[in-house]
Amino acid sequence: MLALRSALSSLDKLRLDHSMCEKLRQIVEETGARIIHTYLPMGDEVDIFPFIREMLEKGLTVVAPKSLKGRRMENLVLHSLSELEAGIYGTSHPASGLVYEGGYDLFIVPGLAFDRHGNRIGYGAGYYDAFLGSQSGGQKLGICYPFQLLDELPAEAHDVRLDGVLWG
Repeated sequence: MLALRSALSSLDKLRLDHSMCEKLRQIVEETGARIIHTYLPMGDEVDIFPFIREMLEKGLTVVAPKSLKGRRMENLVLHSLSELEAGIYGTSHPASGLVYEGGYDLFIVPGLAFDRHGNRIGYGAGYYDAFLGSQSGGQKLGICYPFQLLDELPAEAHDVRLDGVLWG
């Protein structure tokens, strides 16, 4: 999947990223989501920075993870995309240091592959399974490029199934 993702042409990536941002905007509008937990794209992941920027401009609460050792995440309030700092594994996170401990309306989850049943394969560290397993509310959506959506993936007892997967 990493090779397929990196082989996307710049034009195709731009088109697919734009389409994903539109789909996410529509979900936020339809559901009335006000508090969004989202990853901050790195490398060849689906670039949703335009969507994140728009949600911040609308005054929504945007929370992004800071990966810590021991498969833990600290969830930090994001105030601006110009206020990010580098984290472990090539990630970035809000520089604010303001930890968010409330509930969420929407989770936007990255991954290497997803299936039509809401299963996902991440990057192998288990951060999102540990975090999402502790969350009782909110819609959990995986996002990916069309080739990352498969008919079925293996799932283990500790894997957290998502409510849906957006692609395109």
